[in-house]
Amino acid sequence: MSTGLLIVGHGSRDSQANLEFEALVAAYRLARPTLTVTHGYVELAQPSLAMALHDLAQQTDTVVVLPLFLFAASHVKNDIPLALAPARSEFPATCFAVTRALGVHPQLVDLAWERARAQVEAARDASKTAVIVVGRGSSDPDANADFCKVVRLFAEGHGLGWVLPSFVGIAKPLLEEMAELVARARPDRIVVVPYFLFGGRLISKIREQVSGFRTRYPWIKTELAPYLGTDDRLFRVMDERVQETIEGTRPLPCDTCQYRVPVSAVTEKVGGIKALLWSLRHSFTHAQTMPHVHAHRPLAKHVLVCVNADCADRGSVTLIATLRRLLKDAGREVDIKVTRTLCMGRCGEGPTVAVYPDGIWYRGVQETDARELVDEHLLRDRLVSRLVDNIMQ
Repeated sequence: MSTGLLIVGHGSRDSQANLEFEALVAAYRLARPTLTVTHGYVELAQPSLAMALHDLAQQTDTVVVLPLFLFAASHVKNDIPLALAPARSEFPATCFAVTRALGVHPQLVDLAWERARAQVEAARDASKTAVIVVGRGSSDPDANADFCKVVRLFAEGHGLGWVLPSFVGIAKPLLEEMAELVARARPDRIVVVPYFLFGGRLISKIREQVSGFRTRYPWIKTELAPYLGTDDRLFRVMDERVQETIEGTRPLPCDTCQYRVPVSAVTEKVGGIKALLWSLRHSFTHAQTMPHVHAHRPLAKHVLVCVNADCADRGSVTLIATLRRLLKDAGREVDIKVTRTLCMGRCGEGPTVAVYPDGIWYRGVQETDARELVDEHLLRDRLVSRLVDNIMQ
């Protein structure tokens, strides 16, 4: 039985960055002759992920997809699994599995330290040296939190005055903002460490910002360390991710996934129609990844009931209790779940109820309608037409 490894890169408008990625793939292929190793890109470069999956599935019985991403954000959680769905349909006899992203790993922390070692150790007094580690930045709080954990691990045991996280974009604090704050503490030296795998436009942007900072603060010795790049330590992490996936020994890290639990101050994916669509999309993409153990439960139907102020005033909380009781009486409380959600954009027309995966929205649902909704739609797949607000299919 042959195994193929598809290493997935982000893709860049900078051709040199793509060449660096492809050189890494070539080096990994050379060092792992027992695997059929190829590559694809999520965006901005060729071959596309879909094309690479198609080509590799024709050559091997098992396709392991390795996202060469430092952290798991939207590309890993959504885009890659979505690309797997048509591949699985086209090649039903082929086994597809997806590894975890590289994630928080001591080998990568050690590699980042090695890249910064020369600049840091050149300082006369480590306690007056500041290190600013720069990440890409993400709209996914899980990925940003993992990056900050890497920065904390980087700081341990080196006696540095300051080791602080920053981002190039999307998340804050931005590199320029953090550098200005650090300058007020009057360090002797600042070392900027890009926590990136490859070069590209963002590395050029970091380089320009560091140059501008030097101009504004010539009395602070400010240096830019190299980015991570290809290294045996990176290869060892890749080996670990591939092996644990083939053996099925590691679950995906979902404890703080924004699609599973509310994260403080992050609301756009927790309530309302946008949250609902994100949740449904992620439910699908989770099913496309390697089977893993966590609290997600396969459901026949998922019933979402708005409990925002207007719907709550109209009786939605009581409606939820009645729906749950009726489903329990029918012995279906395990595979048909009733969940509270925040505003669904139907204020004045509630209580609003959405049933998925059917994509049926009901409005003005009262507690007295609960039995009909359960008996007809949830148990027999018959619409309660008098209450239908919209069909989202």
